Amino acid sequence: MTHILAAGDRFIRSAHLRKSIERALAGRAADIREIEFPWPDAPFGRVAEVNEASGTEEQLIEALTGVTAIATQLAPITDRVLAASPELRLIAVSRGGPTNVNLEAARTRGIAVANVPGRNGISTAEMTIGLALALLRRIPLSHNTLLAHEWRGEFYRLDEVGGEVKGSTIGLLGAGAVGGHVASVFAAMGADVLVFDPYLQPGALGSGVRKAESVEQVFAESDLVSVHARLTEETTHMVNAERLALMRHGSRLVNAARGGLVDYDAVADAVERGQLAGAAFDVYPEEPVDFSHRLFALAAAGHDIVLTPHIAGASRETANRAADGVAEEIRRFLAGEALLHPLVAAPGPAWPGAGLAQR
Repeated sequence: MTHILAAGDRFIRSAHLRKSIERALAGRAADIREIEFPWPDAPFGRVAEVNEASGTEEQLIEALTGVTAIATQLAPITDRVLAASPELRLIAVSRGGPTNVNLEAARTRGIAVANVPGRNGISTAEMTIGLALALLRRIPLSHNTLLAHEWRGEFYRLDEVGGEVKGSTIGLLGAGAVGGHVASVFAAMGADVLVFDPYLQPGALGSGVRKAESVEQVFAESDLVSVHARLTEETTHMVNAERLALMRHGSRLVNAARGGLVDYDAVADAVERGQLAGAAFDVYPEEPVDFSHRLFALAAAGHDIVLTPHIAGASRETANRAADGVAEEIRRFLAGEALLHPLVAAPGPAWPGAGLAQR
């Protein structure tokens, strides 16, 4: 009997993972166990040498006894956990960036690792578009005035009204699974979309989308800039004071990617001096956030600052894609087929789990 662990949390539930695995295996014999960790009700964090993990090494070691494959989003898969789980042959991670997995330790032990890239691409793209529209049309600010029982006519004054997407220039820093969808939607709405992405393939841009030659060009020409890059040493604080100073007076900024991409102190300065008419953020340098940061004071004082608690990728569809994605990787592994999205390939001409699902 093949033993599989569905290690869920309160977004991608263990029962959800189990059902997806059962569908993928189509009745083949397998013992699917469940464990569930407390994220997002309890913040994820660092566990030993891995990041963005939920639960403890001790819990996972006990649950992995005799297990061949694990499906998880946030389980802390550390070197210690792998050393204590000699029968584990596949780690299927239901996210794009598996920072909760020690990939080198898995590679050393010949354990295959697969992920689900782009699982939340549509969800994050739609949230980004929503944040941009909220800024352009001043929706949260005007909503709050009604909650305060105020009917403020100045929202219809020419110097107070918002703007439209059609005819504006929207700059995107990155055109992957999220940025590419944002680009196509804004282009369809009539915007001139300007994209900087050094990895962009020739011919990948659709109608209404232009390729920028530099990051600085995006800031200089855009009415609204949205960030869609991966966080690396090179991209940390790619949105900084120098680049914000290149933007047109009264422009706007959106970040639903990673908090470390943006210098939030520089953003607060730009809002205070009017360089930025508004900014919208779903991600932050520290999570949970530092509520003493000036951005919160500026938002409370009536500036157009829209803040949400890192929920851009949170949709039922994202959870479904994630669970189905890891289930398919487990099916392939156990059937001896090549993984769709291998991060670490197990050594040898065939996967170690080949044929296990039929036993």
